[in-house]
Amino acid sequence: MTSLRAEFIPARQPASRRLMIVLHGLGDSSAGYHWLPPTLDLPWMNYLLLNAPDDYYGGYSWFDLDGDPAPGVARSMRLLNQVLDEQPQRGYPTEETVLFGFSQGCLMILETGLRYPGRFAGLIGVSGFLRDPAQLLREAPAQARQQRLLVTHGTLDPLIPCAGMRKQVQALRDGGIAVDWREFPKVHTIDGDRELAAIRNFVEAGYAAG
Repeated sequence: MTSLRAEFIPARQPASRRLMIVLHGLGDSSAGYHWLPPTLDLPWMNYLLLNAPDDYYGGYSWFDLDGDPAPGVARSMRLLNQVLDEQPQRGYPTEETVLFGFSQGCLMILETGLRYPGRFAGLIGVSGFLRDPAQLLREAPAQARQQRLLVTHGTLDPLIPCAGMRKQVQALRDGGIAVDWREFPKVHTIDGDRELAAIRNFVEAGYAAG
């Protein structure tokens, strides 16, 4: 099992221990999120942009969409856990770390983050889905009920219909996991100022609460 390739973008405030780990969607890469740090404009935030392990038409993939996704998800969860375990040793405590994922990356941060033994500053999932909410609830430690979650989706998304994720989020809520669920009139993308403002506010509130 090899380590995930990563790109580190330091905070403008060099002493900050706050970190956002960013997971891209299918066929994208860390380069596809170079716009995120200047757009969020959080001077105290460091960023670790990860590349998924599998090549996919010029980009990368976290798991196989065409066949059985389970082996790829399990493999990528192990790799992501390795990254998460390394960060406190690098000076970035888990409680100061935010996980952000889009599409496939959303699935990975929710499936991994809710099973992780430590408490994060927040989990942000955009335009994604879960494999099996019931299984996730069975396997999640008690700590999962203490995690902060923001999950957003597009009501016009043709690739991952909003209704399916809305139902999965409700299953998490019914299982005792608090989810801040937001819907935006968008397709399979990140929706400019409105969604980015919700993400920025969620991140800032998490650190203010700490």
